[in-house]
Amino acid sequence: MRKLVLLFAAVSASALVAGVPAGAQELTVEVMHPWTSGGESAAAAVFASQFESAGGVWVDRAVAGNDPLLAAAMNRIVGGNPPSASHFNTGRPFEELVEAGLLRDVDEVAGPGKWAEVIPSVFLEAITRDGKIMAVPINLQTENWLWYSTEVFEKSGITEVPKTWDELFAAADKMKAAGYIPMALGGGSWADRFVFQKVLASVAGSDLYLRIFRDRDVDALEDPAVKQAIEVYGKLRAYVDPGSASRKWNDATNLVITNKAGFQIMGDWAKGEFAAAGYTPGKEYGCTLYPGKELSVMSGDVFVLPVLEDAKATEAQTLLAEVMFAPETQLQFNMKKGSNPIRQDVDVSQMDICAQHAAEILKDPANQVPNPQFVLSNDALGAVRDVITAYWNDPSMTADQMTAAMAEVLSNIE
Repeated sequence: MRKLVLLFAAVSASALVAGVPAGAQELTVEVMHPWTSGGESAAAAVFASQFESAGGVWVDRAVAGNDPLLAAAMNRIVGGNPPSASHFNTGRPFEELVEAGLLRDVDEVAGPGKWAEVIPSVFLEAITRDGKIMAVPINLQTENWLWYSTEVFEKSGITEVPKTWDELFAAADKMKAAGYIPMALGGGSWADRFVFQKVLASVAGSDLYLRIFRDRDVDALEDPAVKQAIEVYGKLRAYVDPGSASRKWNDATNLVITNKAGFQIMGDWAKGEFAAAGYTPGKEYGCTLYPGKELSVMSGDVFVLPVLEDAKATEAQTLLAEVMFAPETQLQFNMKKGSNPIRQDVDVSQMDICAQHAAEILKDPANQVPNPQFVLSNDALGAVRDVITAYWNDPSMTADQMTAAMAEVLSNIE
C-alpha cells in the first residue's frame, strides 16, 4: 500500500474533511461523488433525499471530475480518514483497496435483499470478490448513444434518423453545409477512447470487440472489420469544431441543447442534461443507438464503503446501502441521471423512451457488452487510450499503423 500512499499523497483532502454539522443525527454519512453538472446534481439529490427520509443525515462531498474524485477518495481511504462512502469504478484501484482489506462487503444487505438475482451477471462479477459483494451498484449506463437536436436535423434537411454510418456521415455533411457543428465533442483523451470503443463494437461487432479488450487477442486486430471501424472513427474528425479539445462533456451536450450542434456521441448520462433543461426525448431532442446491430456497451457507477471503526458510522453505511439499492430510489435516481436501474426487476414504464429502449436491449445478455474498464486494468486502459488519442490527433496515421501500435500495447499487458 506504500505505493498507493505515495501515488495519492499529492492530492490534498483538507477541503473534504470539514466536520459534520452541529446537531446532526447519529446515522450520518459523508458521501464523496463527482456529480456537479445540472443533471448529475439533481440525481445526487435523490440519494440525499431518500437517505434523509430514512432517518439519516447526508453530508455531501462533491469533487468535480472522476479522476480528481478518485485521487481524493484514495488519499483519504489509504490515509486512514475514509469517508462513509465514495463513488468508484471497477478497476485496479478498486482491486487494491479490496486486497488491502480497506473496504467492507455489503452481504448483510445484499444477501437478504437477493441482489445477485437482479444484477446482470457481467456487473455482478465485476463487484464480487471471494463470493462477497464489495460495492453498491447503482445504475446501468448504456454508452453507445447518439443524441441529436431535432431542430438542427429539420433545418439541415434530415428527415430520417441515420441507420448506417454512411447515412450518418451524409447527414453530418448536410449539417455542416447548413452552418451547424455536426458533432459536439468534449476534450480529453477519455473522450477519444470513449468514442472509439463504441465505434469498434458497432462496426466490428461484439465478438471482435471482446477478443481485443477482454482476451487481448492481437490476431483479432487483423480482421478487416477492425480496420473498417478505425477508418469510420477517423472520419468523424471532420465533423468536430476546433473548440472541442478544451470543452467539457456537458458543455458539448449543451451545444446540442442550444441547437448549435447536430449530435453528440455520449453515454446516457447526457440525457440528464437534457432533462435538467426541461427537454423531452422525441420532441426537442432524439436518441438512437449507434448504427449497426443494437447493443448496450455498458458501464455503471458503484459506491464503495470503506471499513470504519465506529459502530454507529458502520450502521449508517448499511442504511445507505439499503436506501441506494431500494427499487424506488433506483427508479427516481436513474430518471434524473439518465441511466437505467441496475436492478432488472424495476418497472421502467415511467421512464423516458430512451431508457425503455435500453431496458429492452439489456434484457438479452448477448447484448450486454462490457466497457473495457470491466476487463482491463487502469494502466492497460491508459496505454490503449494513448494509442487511440495518437490516431485521433494525427490524420496522417493509417489504420494499419494504429492496429500495429495497439497490438504492441495488448501484447505487453500483464
